[in-house]
Amino acid sequence: MPPPSLLKFSTPRDPAALAAFINLRVLNPEHEHWRRGVEAAVIYAREHGDLKVPFTFRVPAAVDGQEAEAAGWPASLADFPLGQWTADARRFYARGEMDEDRIAQLNKLGMVWSHFDVAWEEGLAAARGWAAENGHLLAPLDATFQGAAVGIWLKNARAAARKATEIKQRRAEGLPVQSSAGALTDKRREQLEDIDASWCPSWPVTWQRAFHLVRQHLDTGEALPTEAGQAVRQGEDLGRWVTSVRYGWDQLTGVQQWMCEQVLGITPATEDEKPKPRPTQADKRTAHLGAAQQFFQREGHLTVPRKHVETVLSEDGGELQFRLGSWVNNQRSRAASLSPERVEQLSKVGMRWSR
Repeated sequence: MPPPSLLKFSTPRDPAALAAFINLRVLNPEHEHWRRGVEAAVIYAREHGDLKVPFTFRVPAAVDGQEAEAAGWPASLADFPLGQWTADARRFYARGEMDEDRIAQLNKLGMVWSHFDVAWEEGLAAARGWAAENGHLLAPLDATFQGAAVGIWLKNARAAARKATEIKQRRAEGLPVQSSAGALTDKRREQLEDIDASWCPSWPVTWQRAFHLVRQHLDTGEALPTEAGQAVRQGEDLGRWVTSVRYGWDQLTGVQQWMCEQVLGITPATEDEKPKPRPTQADKRTAHLGAAQQFFQREGHLTVPRKHVETVLSEDGGELQFRLGSWVNNQRSRAASLSPERVEQLSKVGMRWSR
């Protein structure tokens, strides 16, 4: 409402105030819409700490059953479409159609000018919250924080970071770069590194997460877990991971080996400690053929009773047992699908292909 003195023609009026009133309310009513928007934005920013206003947000007429004015919202702003007003401001800014003083006004209130920036800030806030609860930023893909999909958001951020690194490498090598779209900016990468410097490792995130959890485990004074099930943190079996690292030492990068040895005290498994590799199908066929040869040399034929088990001495002096009767019967029934070499090998040890 205009000041009452401006409407009383019997009262002397200030020419400057009258001119401002006419310009604001009559000649350019858009200024009034702007003024109301700024007033609503000030209150919203005070309540929320920023201007990330949902597009559908309108100033409430009542808050939790109270009059909106009692909750900090003046009645004159009731139902004002602040979300749409903020979106319009971003659009005018992007077109270069906003005055510098208005830009300054909104900057002071914490305006985020890009929808992409809004999404980034919201994801970053969720990532900070998740890291505060878990002690790192190596979230699994299904991780969430207050409904925000932190795991997926971080996966996309890592992809953007790797693209930025690839672009820098190409430029350093003098190679052409078609587009930088989708690459993570240095500022955003720094924001994530401030939360957790290891958020985007060169190796799988699952490996780095387990490494971090083992380090946390050791920091509490616990011993290094070396067997599956000894220690489980955040769903990760630390003993199983340590074992896999020791057995797969040669598959690690030099940096990973250094981290495991110097930070966690993990050493590679000796050859005696490593489990023997599982025999392949070719190994099994060769072993059964050897059992068949042994039976033939002893019995002079390969007419093996169906339930017969042949015992063969292994290279280390142990005993290996083969259900030779079942195997021979199986080879005979599959004769049409065996290779010529296989048929010849079995024929040499007395295989009867028909009964």
